[in-house]
Amino acid sequence: MSITYKNSGVDIEAGSETVRRIKDKVKSTFTKNVLTGIGGFGGLFDFHEATKNYSHPVMVQSIDGVGTKLIIAQKMNKFDTVGMDIVNHCSDDVLAMGARPLTFLDYVANETLNPEIMEQIVTGMVTACKKSGISLVGGETAEMPGTYLPNEHDIAGCITGVVEKDKIITGENIKEGNIILGFASNGLHTNGYSLARKLFFEIGKFDVTDRHEKLNKTIGETLLAPHINYVNPIVDIIDSNIQINGIAHITGGGFIDNIPRVLPENLDAEIAKGAWPVLPVFEVMQELGEIEENEMYRSFNMGIGLTIIINETDKEKTLEIIKQHPEYKVYEIGKVIKGNKKVILK
Repeated sequence: MSITYKNSGVDIEAGSETVRRIKDKVKSTFTKNVLTGIGGFGGLFDFHEATKNYSHPVMVQSIDGVGTKLIIAQKMNKFDTVGMDIVNHCSDDVLAMGARPLTFLDYVANETLNPEIMEQIVTGMVTACKKSGISLVGGETAEMPGTYLPNEHDIAGCITGVVEKDKIITGENIKEGNIILGFASNGLHTNGYSLARKLFFEIGKFDVTDRHEKLNKTIGETLLAPHINYVNPIVDIIDSNIQINGIAHITGGGFIDNIPRVLPENLDAEIAKGAWPVLPVFEVMQELGEIEENEMYRSFNMGIGLTIIINETDKEKTLEIIKQHPEYKVYEIGKVIKGNKKVILK
C-alpha cells in the first residue's frame, strides 16, 4: 500500500472542509482595515488607518490559552463557548493596560481534525470578536496525531490592541483613598479548572450531566459558562476622560495575586467580602473541598471578573456610564489603603 499523509494520521481534506465551513464566519469580523482573507501565509491589517486618530499609538499584545477547561468541553462535546473564552480572556488582558483590542489570531491543535468541532470553536471566537469590534485576522489548525489523545484539543490565541501612550494604565497613579469597583463574573471564567475538576469529579463524584441542589444548571453547563468580555463599558469610561488609575483582570491567582500586580509598593487593596454576591458554584466548591477562604480567593474570581481603581470623586459619573451597559453588574468592593502591595480581605 502506498503511504500517504492521510493514512499517517493527517487529513488534508478535513482541513479544506474546515476552511469551507468557517471562511464566511471569519470574514464577518473583518473591519475595513483587514487587507487579506483567510488562507494566506499571514494576515494583513492596516495599523496606520486604525490608529489615525491617535497622537502616539502604542501596541499592546497578549497571548494565552483556554487551559484545562477544555476537558469540560470535551466531556460535554460542546466547544463554542471555549472559542468565546479565548477571545474574551485575551481582550480583558490588554484592556487592563487601557488598550482597545483590534485583532485576534487563533491556534487550535488536535489529534484528529474534526470540521464540525472546529466550526463550533471558530463560531464562538467570531461571536466574541464581533461583540467588541475585533477582527479575526488569521489562525492556524494543527493536526498532530501522537501528540494529543483522540478528541483532545488545545486552544490558544494572541490579541493586539492599541492605546494612546499618555493613557496607558499601569497603576502608578493609584493613591490612598481610591475606590475599587468590581465587575461581576458569571462563573470560573478560564481559571482554577484543575482544582474545580478535582472537587466536582474526584471528591464529589459528579458527572457533567449531574445537578447540584445549589446550582440551576448541570455541573457541565455551570463550568462551561463563557468568560465575560468587559471591553465595551471600560472603553466608554476611558473615552469619557475619567481617569482609571488601575485595572486588574481577576485571572489565575484570584484576588490575592492579581490586584497587587497594579498596586504601588506602599499601598494595599482592602476588599469587603460581603460587597457582592458570591456565586453558588464557588460556595459548592468550598464545601466539597473544605477549602480555606484565602485559598478560594487565590484560586478563583469569586464572582468578580475585573476590578477598576478610580478616584472617589469619579464614582458617580463612572456608574452612570456603566448603567448604559445593563448586561454588566458592578459593585463597590473596596478601597486603597496604606500598606505593602497586598490584598486585605475584610
